Amino acid sequence: MHTKAKDTLTGSSSVWIERLARLGYAAKGVVYAVVGVLAAMAAFGTGGRTTDTNGALVTIVAQPFGKFLLGLVAVGLAGYVLWCFVQAIADAENKGSDAKGIAQRLGYAGSGIVYAGLALNAVQIVRGVGGGGGSNGSQDWTARVLAQPFGQWLVGIAGVAVIGMGFYQFYEAYKAKFRRKIKMNQMSDSEKKWALYSGRCGIAARGVVFSIIGIFLIQAAHNSDANRAIGLAGALEALAQQPYGSLILGIVALGLIAYGIYNLVLARYRQISTL
Repeated sequence: MHTKAKDTLTGSSSVWIERLARLGYAAKGVVYAVVGVLAAMAAFGTGGRTTDTNGALVTIVAQPFGKFLLGLVAVGLAGYVLWCFVQAIADAENKGSDAKGIAQRLGYAGSGIVYAGLALNAVQIVRGVGGGGGSNGSQDWTARVLAQPFGQWLVGIAGVAVIGMGFYQFYEAYKAKFRRKIKMNQMSDSEKKWALYSGRCGIAARGVVFSIIGIFLIQAAHNSDANRAIGLAGALEALAQQPYGSLILGIVALGLIAYGIYNLVLARYRQISTL
């Protein structure tokens, strides 16, 4: 009886973790789609602005029923955070305990921490007690690291690592290995095409953004100047300032919209095992 009750409780918890994870992917998709739409509007001269995920939250709350919508996004982001830590701690993705597996699981934990901050910011905006401010988090943490012994080296290494993440995104987009995580057998032919195209375009767009952020981190390390560090909004703005910047920004913005769509696909069809 005790074992049966325990199994029932475990099964119930797994169901809720899966539901929250799927809601999390949906919330993440909405946030990135908003970032992409705003950047695309800026690129094509129809309003909009280059912003980051926190800016997307501010945009959502400004819509009709905005607090309700942002509240749903906050719950979804909290669910995504939970899923990240289940991946990291319970090894839900079966990455193992070798060096590569540990690195991947630490990556899940890192994502969980990042999105926990975003979820907290969403809650603060809904409550009207701050959040969505104009401070540059990238510059803040870069300044703190630069102030430490060997700070320039640490920031430089971080920049190289972020560029490496960017190139890995390009590799993942090219190989389309993300299809292994999706229940392709449950999808129609048109859904499979949407999953493939949105995944490839979206992940490649993230690769561009990561690479630019990494380059600016290296510049910040070289000049010992935290003001050179940028985040997502800064990377998009940097694209806009290049020759043919509007075109380049527009392409990357459409890629971010595709990444949002890709996360909505994951919300519906991703293989999720919590045991």
